[in-house]
Amino acid sequence: MIVRLTSRRLNTGESHTMATTDLDVLLVGGGIMSATLAVLLHRLDPTLHICMVEQLDDVALESSDALNNAGTGHAGYCELNYTPKDKHGDIQIRRALEINAAFEVSLQCWSSLVKDGVLNAADFIQRVPHLSAVWGTENAAFLRKRFESLQAHPLFAEMQWSDQASTLRDWVPLMMAGRQPDANMAATRVAHGSDVNFGALTRQLVAYLKTRPNFTLLTQSRVTKLKQQQHREQSSWQVHIQHLQTGHTQSYQSPFVFLGAGGGALPLLQQSGIPEAHGYGGFPVSGQWLICNNATLINRHQAKVYSQAAVGAPPMSVPHLDTRMIQGKPALLFGPYAGFTTRFLKQGSRFDLAKSVKFKNLKSLLGAGRHNLDLTKYLIKEVFQSHEQRMESLRVFLPEAHNDDWQLAHAGQRVQIIKRCHQHWGKLEFGTEIVASSDGSLAALLGASPGASVSVKAMLDVLQRCFASRMQSKEWQESLQALIPSFGESLIDDAALLARVRRDTLSTLNLG
Repeated sequence: MIVRLTSRRLNTGESHTMATTDLDVLLVGGGIMSATLAVLLHRLDPTLHICMVEQLDDVALESSDALNNAGTGHAGYCELNYTPKDKHGDIQIRRALEINAAFEVSLQCWSSLVKDGVLNAADFIQRVPHLSAVWGTENAAFLRKRFESLQAHPLFAEMQWSDQASTLRDWVPLMMAGRQPDANMAATRVAHGSDVNFGALTRQLVAYLKTRPNFTLLTQSRVTKLKQQQHREQSSWQVHIQHLQTGHTQSYQSPFVFLGAGGGALPLLQQSGIPEAHGYGGFPVSGQWLICNNATLINRHQAKVYSQAAVGAPPMSVPHLDTRMIQGKPALLFGPYAGFTTRFLKQGSRFDLAKSVKFKNLKSLLGAGRHNLDLTKYLIKEVFQSHEQRMESLRVFLPEAHNDDWQLAHAGQRVQIIKRCHQHWGKLEFGTEIVASSDGSLAALLGASPGASVSVKAMLDVLQRCFASRMQSKEWQESLQALIPSFGESLIDDAALLARVRRDTLSTLNLG
């Protein structure tokens, strides 16, 4: 059932009544996830009345902002944590295949929107080769084995390998400067990797939505109350939104609510009271970058180079030396350096973590905390690093790095998922997860990497779970296949389909 935009009076039980606006879709958070879901729903049904609520002055100022994430089009090309070893020492590539295929879905969607004039590719995505680099005989053997396992699959067929200094100097000349001849360095490379400015992408998507008659953006607005109401035909959500500039609170009624507010999604999910939220908690992790201020160095490096995380480090702190395009200018970043924080958002409250502790997730939190003491110690240690200690980490990548060429900047906040685990009470997970109510009236996105890179696939999963009957309709199926040519098919299993869609996306997005 589609509810038309109307206004009525709600009896709040107090001495006054509050005007209520009826919607079809309410999106909390103005980041890449909410923007992606809004565009998909609008393309599928332009009559839907969609409202996006953002607490800050504009969209994409938290996790989606360019400096608050790695900007890597996470495709499994360079991220070694996506290909772990099993107990027998064999390299597991399934997760890398799944993430790569999911990123290809994003590329297809963005390509279609570029062709339709919704997006300008040059403003949000750039071709930047993806490399994995390691040092030492044992690590080089691991990387070689990983390369052979991945390169045998069509998704990774264009991956290259080398441990020859001459080739590595062509790939990463800045990293090879001053390096000893016997450094025993090895690397893999995928030339069509990308740097994605998810902040710019989000702003383009929202700018397009703002031209549509059935879309409303509320900035400087905060959800203060979220309550489910049961009706004969279906449930709906009563949402109170406070407009921060005026202090005025307005009520909205919507049959579907999406919580895509980054670290702010967990408190709202808990407030919703849906059974599926029980046991979920969050472990906040902060990050910092070293940013290069030497234009000569910036211009000598053209790659995203990932290596191996330190023992006990979270996957989001895997060290990488990144070419970025920020505000239209090339940049060079190294990090991130992880840290401990109690905030769930970069502009959040220091009490966020304490407020998230509930009776229904206490057991999960205690279990996860007990089994991750080493991680907590590692994060606290990271906080107290000196500039010289951070530079020593950078010199593994750049032997000739000088302190004066680099300055520290804060990256974004991430809230890693804590959930129930029968064996250990609770467990800490690094990834992205959708939590949805059984009736499909509410969904929330929790977690971090690969996050934004697989935003289209993640939001398709939301549609499958929350709009199941409409997703089976001929109209929606045809619309999605027009937007995403591989929709309903497997890029992992169909090499011919992969070749067709990749050829198109690389051309359209200027990544070839």
